[in-house]
Amino acid sequence: MIKACLFDLDGTLLPMDTEAFVKIYLGALAPQVAHLIPPDKLVKMIWHATEEMIKNVDENVTNEQVFERVFLQLCGLNKGDIWPIFDRFYRDEFPKLKGHVGHNPLMREVVQAAVDKGYKVAVATNPVFPKEAIHERMRWAGVDDLPFEVVTVYEEMHFCKPQPKYYLEVAKRLGVQPDECVMIGNDMQEDMVASTVGMKTYYLHQHRIDRGRPVYPFDMEGTAEELLAAIREGKGVFAQDVKLAN
Repeated sequence: MIKACLFDLDGTLLPMDTEAFVKIYLGALAPQVAHLIPPDKLVKMIWHATEEMIKNVDENVTNEQVFERVFLQLCGLNKGDIWPIFDRFYRDEFPKLKGHVGHNPLMREVVQAAVDKGYKVAVATNPVFPKEAIHERMRWAGVDDLPFEVVTVYEEMHFCKPQPKYYLEVAKRLGVQPDECVMIGNDMQEDMVASTVGMKTYYLHQHRIDRGRPVYPFDMEGTAEELLAAIREGKGVFAQDVKLAN
C-alpha cells in the first residue's frame, strides 16, 4: 500500500527548462563574486563541486559538507571570504529569478489531493541547492505552505539523485518503506531511478528530461491532469483498499 508521495520540484511542481534556468542562475551569481573569482572559473568550480556531491556515497557527510570542501579547495579561499556572499545572493538576488520559470496551479491541487487522501508528502528535489534556494522555488510553485513532511535540501541530505541511496534516505526520513512510496517526476534518469529501490513511479509528461540511458521502468505516466485524477479517484498505483490515517 502506498503511504507517501514524493514530488520532484524543478520541472514537476515548478514548470521550468532546468538547463536554461541553471545558466541564468549561474549568470546572476557570477558577478556577485567576480572580485574574488573570475566568472568562467567560478562556473567550472561550482560544476566540479556539484559533481563531487552527486558522486558521494559517504553517509557520514552531508551534501553541503562535500560541496564546501571541494569548492574551497578549488578556489583557495577561506569560507568566511565567500560564503557570506553566497548567502546574501540566495537571500536577496535569487528571488528575482522567478520570472524565468513558469507556474502551474494544478500542481498545488495535486499535492493537496495527496494530503487529502492521507498520504505523507515530500519535496524530493535534487538536494544540490541550499535550503533558502529550494524553499524560494517552492514559493514560486505556490506550494510552500503545504504540509510537506520532508524537503530534501543540501544542508541535511547525504546523497543526491540519481544515487539510489538518496531515495532510501527520503523513505527513512518519512518513516516508511521504499515500496510504500511513489516518486513523481519528469526526469527519466534522476526520478525514475527510484524504481531500483522498490518505489513506484509516475513519469510526468510536462518538461520531460531523458538523457537516453539508463532507462528505467515506470508504473504510470501522464499529464498533471491525469495525475490529479489518479490520486483523487484511487487509480493505478494510488488504488487503496481503505483511506489512510492522517
